[in-house]
Amino acid sequence: MQAFATLLDRLIYTRSRNAKLKLIADYLVVTPDPDRGWALAALTGGLDLKAVQPKLVRTLLEERIDPVLLAMSYDYVGDLAETAALLWPEQPVGGAEKRTTPPPAPPPSLNEVVERLRHLGRADAPTALRALLDRLDSSGRFALLKLATGAMRIGISARLAKTAFAQGFAVEVDAVEEVWHGLQPPYPELFAWGTGGAQPTAGSVPVFRPFMLAHPLEELKLDLADYAAEWKWDGIRVQLVHVAGATRLFSRTGDDITGSFPEVAAAYAYPAVLDGELLVRGDFQGGALDQGGGAASFNALQQRLGRKAPTAKAQAEFPAFVRLYDILFDGDDDLRALSWTERRARLEGVMPRLDPARFDLSAVIAADDFEALAAIRSQARDAAIEGVMLKARASPYVAGRRTGLWYKWKRDPLVADCVMMYAQRGHGKRSSFYSDYTFGCWTEEGELLPVGKAYSGFTDAELAMLDKFVRTNTVARFGPVREVAKTLVLEVAFDSLHVSTRHKSGVSMRFPRVARIRTDKPASEADRVETLKRMIV
Repeated sequence: MQAFATLLDRLIYTRSRNAKLKLIADYLVVTPDPDRGWALAALTGGLDLKAVQPKLVRTLLEERIDPVLLAMSYDYVGDLAETAALLWPEQPVGGAEKRTTPPPAPPPSLNEVVERLRHLGRADAPTALRALLDRLDSSGRFALLKLATGAMRIGISARLAKTAFAQGFAVEVDAVEEVWHGLQPPYPELFAWGTGGAQPTAGSVPVFRPFMLAHPLEELKLDLADYAAEWKWDGIRVQLVHVAGATRLFSRTGDDITGSFPEVAAAYAYPAVLDGELLVRGDFQGGALDQGGGAASFNALQQRLGRKAPTAKAQAEFPAFVRLYDILFDGDDDLRALSWTERRARLEGVMPRLDPARFDLSAVIAADDFEALAAIRSQARDAAIEGVMLKARASPYVAGRRTGLWYKWKRDPLVADCVMMYAQRGHGKRSSFYSDYTFGCWTEEGELLPVGKAYSGFTDAELAMLDKFVRTNTVARFGPVREVAKTLVLEVAFDSLHVSTRHKSGVSMRFPRVARIRTDKPASEADRVETLKRMIV
C-alpha cells in the first residue's frame, strides 16, 4: 500500500506526460501481483468500491478532530481525502505516553485494502476504515481514501495508464485495448503476457476496439474532393459489438454502457462491430421534431446518461437510437484496413438488416467545395449538430488521431456576458485555487440567476487573477463554496443552450468555458436571461 501511495503522491506533483508514464510503468514492472493489478484497475477506473461514502469519512474525522478545525482545514485544502489524510491523528508508538490500545498492525498491502473494501458492508465500514487509517501514514491514508471513495482525480486517464503498461512491458497499447474488456482486475493474464506469457484473448466475448478520432480543423487547406463530409452529431460516441449471441455497447472511453441502454442492445443482433453516435429521438413527449433528422439535443440525452438500470418510463420518454457512420468488423471480416469508401459501402449493405427504429445511417453532406460546405455549416445551429466531420475517403480505420485522415470542424461557439456569483476550489493541482465558477445573468426584474458553471478556458495567469478576486471579494461562505461580490463579468463561450427545469433561470449551457475576463464591463451590462433563451434552438 505504501508503494502505491508513493506512486500517487509523485503523479500528483508530476506535470510531464512522459514522466507520468515512466512512474506508472516502473511501478507496474517491480510491484508483485496482485497489488499491481489492483493499482492498474484503480488508475483506469476499474474498481467499484461503494461501501465508503464521503459522509462516513467526515463522521470518523469529527470523532477525533474538532469540527471547527475540520471545516476550516477542508475549506483551505479543498479535497476531503487530503484533509483527512493530514488531520487523522497518528497512533502512539510507546515511550512516555501510556498506551491504552493495542499497537496497530503493520501497514496493509494494497491487496489487503482492496479485498477488505470489496467485501465491506455498510454496517462494518466505520470500524474497518478506522482500523485501516490507523495503520497508515498520511500518504497511505490519502491513497486509501482515494480508493475507498472512488474519487481518484489525479490527472491520469485510463488510456495513459494502459499506455504506461504497454511501455513497461514492451507491448502495443492497441493490443492491450483489444483484450482489455475481456479481462477482470487484478488482470493476472495481462501481467502474465507482459512477463513473457501468451497474449490473452477474449475468445467469444464481445470486446472493445479503440476508436478512430479526429483532429480539429485549423485551416481550410484540404482538397474537398478527397474527403467525405458528415454532420458531427451532439450525442455520445458508442461502439456496438455482437459476438456469439452477446451484445455490448461501449463508450468512447471503453466503458460498458449496455445496461444503461437495454433497448438498443436488445435491438442489435447482427454479428458486426459498428461505430456511431448515441442519440435520443426528438419527438418525445409531443415535442416538435427538430432539424437533426429526428435527434433531440444533448440535454435530452442527459436524462438517460448515468442510469445503470433505466426504468421503462425513462426509455419511453427518452427513446435512444444510434446514428451509424462506420463498420470495423462484418462477421469475422476485419474491415479496418479498408478505405472509408469501402467501409461505407459495407455499412450501407448492413443497414437493411438493422431495426430502423433504433439504427439509422449518418448522411453524407453534398457540397462541391469548401465555400459551399462552409455555407451549409454556418446554418447548422441545430440542437443535435456540433459541426461537420471531414473523413479522407482513402483512410483506413486506425486507433487514435492520425494527421490527414479525419477532421472535426465544429461550429462557432455562442457567447454571453455573465456575472461571477460563486466559486469553489478545484481538484488535483488546482486544489489550492478557486477555479470552478458559477455565473449568472439578469432577469427583467433585475435578479441575478445562475445559468452555468465553468472551470476551463483561462490561462494560469488568469486563474491567479480570478483566484485573487474570489479571495478579496468574498461576501459569504457555504462550506467549500464562496459567494462573491457581483462585480466581475466573464465572457462565456458555449456550444448550445437548452431548456432546463433543474435551474431557476430555466436554461443550461453545453460545454461552457471562460472566453474572456471583462474587467472593462460593468456587471449591470451583462446579458439577460431572456437573451439566452432566444438562443435556444
